[in-house]
Amino acid sequence: MSRNLIAILRGITPDQVEGVTRALVQAGIDKIEVPLNSPNPFESIARMVRLDTGALIGAGTVLRVEDVEQVSRAGGQMVVSPNTDTRVIDATLRLGMQSYPGVFTPSECFTALQAGATGLKVFPSFLLGAEGLKAIRAVLPPETQVFMVGGVGPDNFAELMRAGADGFGIGSSLYKPGATPQEVAQKAEALVKAYDGARAG
Repeated sequence: MSRNLIAILRGITPDQVEGVTRALVQAGIDKIEVPLNSPNPFESIARMVRLDTGALIGAGTVLRVEDVEQVSRAGGQMVVSPNTDTRVIDATLRLGMQSYPGVFTPSECFTALQAGATGLKVFPSFLLGAEGLKAIRAVLPPETQVFMVGGVGPDNFAELMRAGADGFGIGSSLYKPGATPQEVAQKAEALVKAYDGARAG
């Protein structure tokens, strides 16, 4: 079963990605991004893609069209940004990848959707909270996929889902540079259990 959980592996190195990717997929997280401010991110993405786990692999912190093109060359299928840049969205879609731009205001949400974004990444979501999300969700098209990123975890999955969140991006509470696959697996399993429980509730 595919879950709307995106693992954010900020700071991971190419020699770590294979073990960590397998651990995540085995635990039930099959959407994974390597932020471009990590060491050799395109090599990491290429290695993850070559594992052929069936996971959706992509890049985060994507700010430039040139970076989008490199993600595509590495075999990535998803582009996540901290901001809304229609040039980045256009390039992502042109190359057949999924686009998740960062948004915070209704204006940014609609700019991203009009540009064709696959879904929205609300960032930093802890500043918006459940009440802010509820207010924005009320004016978005019902089919809009909304991912909350920044300050999300097992403690607020259920509250944010009730407010209209479809999924979550999880960073440092799941992976910190140097973490072993075993450590990541343990955290991933706990996140999956909490996510499934919140969705069922």
